[in-house]
Amino acid sequence: MTPEFIGLIGIIALFILLFMGIYIGIAMALVGFIGYSLIAGWTTGLYLFGQEPYATCSFYSFSIIPLFVLMGNFAFFSGMSEDIYTSVHKWVGAFPGGLAMATILGCAGFAAISGSSLATTSTMGTVTLPEMKRYNYHEGLATGSVSAGATLGILIPPSIGFVIYGILTEQSIGKLLMAGILPGVLLTGLFVITIYIICRIDPARGPAASPYPLKEKVRSLKKTGPILLLFTTVIGGIYSGVFSPMESAGIGAFGAFAIALFRRKLTLTDIIRSLQTTLKTTAMIFLTLIGAEIFTRFLSVSMLPMQLAEVVAGMNLPNLAVLCGILVLLIILGCVLDGIAMIILTLPILFPMIEAMGYDPIWFGVLMVIVLEMGLITPPVGMNVFILKGVAREVPLETIFRGIIPFLIASIIGLIIIMILPEIALYIPNKMAN
Repeated sequence: MTPEFIGLIGIIALFILLFMGIYIGIAMALVGFIGYSLIAGWTTGLYLFGQEPYATCSFYSFSIIPLFVLMGNFAFFSGMSEDIYTSVHKWVGAFPGGLAMATILGCAGFAAISGSSLATTSTMGTVTLPEMKRYNYHEGLATGSVSAGATLGILIPPSIGFVIYGILTEQSIGKLLMAGILPGVLLTGLFVITIYIICRIDPARGPAASPYPLKEKVRSLKKTGPILLLFTTVIGGIYSGVFSPMESAGIGAFGAFAIALFRRKLTLTDIIRSLQTTLKTTAMIFLTLIGAEIFTRFLSVSMLPMQLAEVVAGMNLPNLAVLCGILVLLIILGCVLDGIAMIILTLPILFPMIEAMGYDPIWFGVLMVIVLEMGLITPPVGMNVFILKGVAREVPLETIFRGIIPFLIASIIGLIIIMILPEIALYIPNKMAN
């Protein structure tokens, strides 16, 4: 068997293991080890299998992952999500669909300090759904706005998705994080416009809440001050070059911890739970990354990604057609795979093709994360939907998925806009201090 054929068999075997329910990190490590050993020899394969876990876990850049996860956990226990939503609610809640708009804006705000879509879903769902239910919001609009708004957690920095993409493709993590800001603002705006259109067509879906006096609106902004300060410190430090992304993650985690202590909302039990959750999440991500590194080494020696890039180049298709085909493939995979797993699984195969076509890797990273976003709310998996179902047990799953459709259309529109206007993603990274 040729190395290319072994590589193809390995990919097929990997998908078979995934459909059997094997955890993706273990499946990738197993297939990668066997495939690498068949091509390079079992002695070399055993050396790789013994060396790669240590090399991955001791890689300095990976320290950003547990620190950003810890920052999000401290932010959760400090009650920041409630403060963000309360403030936005008082400002826009009196508009038709205002509570759903406040949910989107609140999700965007919490995403800026958590970096996790799944955490944003569970947190904001708990905070916002009871309020929308009190004002008789349509269940589809209420749950759809939470599910869609929470997807901003992997686009607006800090984003674990961008971190993993940057590490696997050897791109600047700082520039990737900055590249998510304007696309995040764009999608937030598109989601708000979507709610406005829905409530304009059918006002009963999102009744206006009671208005608040201006004095109370202004007063509500005070509680968001520490949150704004934390976000500005972390992201501003990266943008200005004052500290590295890894250092910013440490400062962010300490800042969230200090804010929680200052507010007296962090007990010893909460600290232990934050550390436990961080350890579990980090272990899961690192196991996946170890498997990905072994699988990537296998694909490299098989030469399959390079062969695919040459085949695509030989077809003389327009680069845009190939890019659209890749994005459609990612959307389909996003329906059945976890988002982070999808990035890790597909990048070793797709990234050489992107490089061969001459596309900007930072721009493509933004497109990939947006597609990853869409996968979080697309059936049949839709991780955000199932997490929200655990919060809103009385709402049928079908209702949640139907409520998501308008926001999915808005995400597709946002994706197309960024494809047409790459500067939306690249403007801030190009202005960064070197």
